[in-house]
Amino acid sequence: MGYTAATSKARWLAFALVPVGMLALGGCSQEHLDQWGRVGYPEAITDRAPWMGNLWVGTWIAAMVVGVFVWGLMAYVVVKFRRRADEDKPRQTQYNLPLELLYTVVPLFIISVLFFFTVQAQDAVQAKVATPTHTVNVVASKWSWTFNYMENANSKVSAVVHEAGTIETIPDLYLVINEPVRINLTSADVDHSFWVPQFYYKLDVLPGHPNSFDVTPTKEGVYLGKCAELCGTYHSNMLFNLHVVSQAEFDAKMSALKAAGQTGEIKAPDYTSVVTVPTTEEAPK
Repeated sequence: MGYTAATSKARWLAFALVPVGMLALGGCSQEHLDQWGRVGYPEAITDRAPWMGNLWVGTWIAAMVVGVFVWGLMAYVVVKFRRRADEDKPRQTQYNLPLELLYTVVPLFIISVLFFFTVQAQDAVQAKVATPTHTVNVVASKWSWTFNYMENANSKVSAVVHEAGTIETIPDLYLVINEPVRINLTSADVDHSFWVPQFYYKLDVLPGHPNSFDVTPTKEGVYLGKCAELCGTYHSNMLFNLHVVSQAEFDAKMSALKAAGQTGEIKAPDYTSVVTVPTTEEAPK
C-alpha cells in the first residue's frame, strides 16, 4: 500500500485527537475517575456493598471480553471470507457441528459462572448478624416514610422514638457508623421499595409481607434515599435523608425526638390475617 494524501490526513487527525483525549481525561476529577472504575456506581458506604460492586464490575468485564471476542470473530469473517472478484457467491454450508456446540456450550458456561457469583453475592448481602446493635422499623406509606427507632436498650434514650415524614416534609433516617443495624420494612398501603443508591441494594416493601435486612454503615455523611417502586401519583416525593453519624450525634438525635414527645411505635395496618372468599351459600342475596 502506497503513501497517499488520505493516509497523511488520517495520520495528522490521529495526532490531533491524542492531546484532545488527554485534555478530556485531565479535566476529570478524581471522583469521576473513581466512578468510572466502579462502572457508574457511587461510592459504597456499607460493609455489604462491595459484594454487589464486585459483581457489577465483574459482569461488565465478562461482557466486554465476550464482546471483544465476538467483534474479533466478525472482523475475521468479514476479511477472510469476503467475496472475491472471481467468485459468484460464497460456498454454502448446511451446518457446522463444532460451531453449533461452541455457541451452545460457551453461553451455558458464562451463565453458570455468573450464576455462581450472583448467589455468592446475594447470600453475603442478605446475611443476618446474630445481635444487631440497633433496630429501625420502617413504615412506607403514600407518600413518605416513618422511622421507628427501637432504642429501649439504649441507656441514653431508653425508649422507642419515631420520626414521620409527610408529602411536604422529607424525614431523616439516622444510623451509627460501624454499628450493625437491622432495618425492618412494612407497608401501610401499596407496594414500595426502600433504596439508598450507596447501599448498592434495595428491598421491596410489601403490604402483608414484612421484609428486613442487616447492614453496617462504614462512611459518615448525608445521603439521599428514595422509593424505587412506582407507587402512585406522588411517588417522586417519597424521599428521605440518610445520616450516617457518630454514636454521640445519634444519641443526641434520639434524645431530641424523645423530648419532642415523638415516642412509641407507629405501625402499619395488619394485612397478615387471612381473608376468605364467601361460598355461594354464604354470599348475600
